[in-house]
Amino acid sequence: MSTVVHSAPKFASREGVLEALTKALGKAVVSAKEEHGEVVITVARGEIENALRILRDDHQYQQLMEIAGVDYPDRAERFEVVYMLLSVTKNHRVMVKVSAAENTPVPTATTLWPVAGWLEREVYDMYGVVFSGNTDLRRILTDYGFEGHPQRKDFPLTGYQELRYSEEDKRVVYEPVKLAQDLRQFDFMSPWEGAEYVLPGDEKAVAPPPPPAPPPPAPAPAPEVKAKKAAAPKKAPAKKPAAKKAAPKKGDKA
Repeated sequence: MSTVVHSAPKFASREGVLEALTKALGKAVVSAKEEHGEVVITVARGEIENALRILRDDHQYQQLMEIAGVDYPDRAERFEVVYMLLSVTKNHRVMVKVSAAENTPVPTATTLWPVAGWLEREVYDMYGVVFSGNTDLRRILTDYGFEGHPQRKDFPLTGYQELRYSEEDKRVVYEPVKLAQDLRQFDFMSPWEGAEYVLPGDEKAVAPPPPPAPPPPAPAPAPEVKAKKAAAPKKAPAKKPAAKKAAPKKGDKA
């Protein structure tokens, strides 16, 4: 009985995929690895369009699912642009990365997938990465006249203005940004290890219990009660009845 291999298997094998793709991309590959079940290939910035075309046309990665940005402020080229490709026929995904700085544009992928125009606009709006060749590189999520890029890790959380439509004024108004709650710090520690500081609400369990409070003093009598007691006449002590003499018995001498 012969085994029939489905053209779109439910679980695609990654065996040999990394080696085949790095060999096909050649000198454009900067680094390649398989991590967390994903094939990740970093290519030179100037070769990204070529690399994506090879993966689409020669290796059946037909769909561009997403373009994402990542910010590493400590790096010389602080941004990474991540392209997530899907092969419908192989049921397999591959992740392609390039690095960029604020003043180093990345070649556009709109020549390969028209949907890349919207995705590149989002990365530009959120991180400030410029895509050369994109003829409509405008902001897509922030409002008109917004300054800065919100997903940068050095972007301030306060000090900016927001734009909204006012029902009262019947027009668009600018207002200072108001946060719904105070800024909080999260350390994301393991709940089994616990935090190194006292969590809000746990100070009662950490601090020793306070000593019991002394009983309250008896309430002083009201002045009117004192005056009534002083004015009341003192009762004379009751006299004790005199003891009766016993009657003489017969035979007793008088």
